[in-house]
Amino acid sequence: MARSDPSSPVAQPSSAAGNYRPGYEIAAERILEYIVQERLQPGARLPTEKDLAGAVQMSRTVVREALKILSALGRISVQKGRGIYVAEPDGALWRESFSHFLPADLKQVDEMFEFRRFAEITTSRMAAQRATPTQVKALREAAQQTADAAERNDIEAFSRADEMFHGAVGVAASNMFFSASVDAVQRLQRQVNVIGLAGVAGGSTVVAARQHLAIATAIAGGDEEQAAMLMAEHIDMTSQQFKQEIRHRLFPL
Repeated sequence: MARSDPSSPVAQPSSAAGNYRPGYEIAAERILEYIVQERLQPGARLPTEKDLAGAVQMSRTVVREALKILSALGRISVQKGRGIYVAEPDGALWRESFSHFLPADLKQVDEMFEFRRFAEITTSRMAAQRATPTQVKALREAAQQTADAAERNDIEAFSRADEMFHGAVGVAASNMFFSASVDAVQRLQRQVNVIGLAGVAGGSTVVAARQHLAIATAIAGGDEEQAAMLMAEHIDMTSQQFKQEIRHRLFPL
């Protein structure tokens, strides 16, 4: 990987004023690329921290921070006294997706959203048919939490509530396979949030929260076509905003 060496643990400057990529974000992305390029499978051992820093052309300090993030995201497993390993995600169905997903790769992000769109349109339609009063309550509460977080401009709280909302739609669909699929794709999107976007919002949280509230209302009313249409609009908007933000961060003007 012949690249420049942004060794700062804080940020990688760019040509655009006020626009930067944190060093740990770049290191995390390069480590994931290394795993893919070396065809390392779940359970495979990675080089030592020192050797990995050399392989991705980053400082050990930055690599150490990146490893902490990747460990928290479930992409690697740091085993004290044994070494660093490619994590084995729960569920064989998602093993390859998690092992090879690159959260700053626009093509892969597009594929992730393409799958998410299909899965969540289906779960929203099914939820409108099957949701119990308790599940509807959980949906409404999660949607309201996203609205409250958006009003406070609390990105971290919004992200948590957003995952709760989409997870609640999956649960209300009463199909364990679709529910598991929504959960898995949410975990992939979390990687896009942390690595591809470095924790910034991928678009207007206020608009997204309004869409959540509208979807919850459609599901509560049993209007499956309206729920599916609103969910499609929501995923399409989110996808476009995420890809624009990643493109802006990777290729600043």
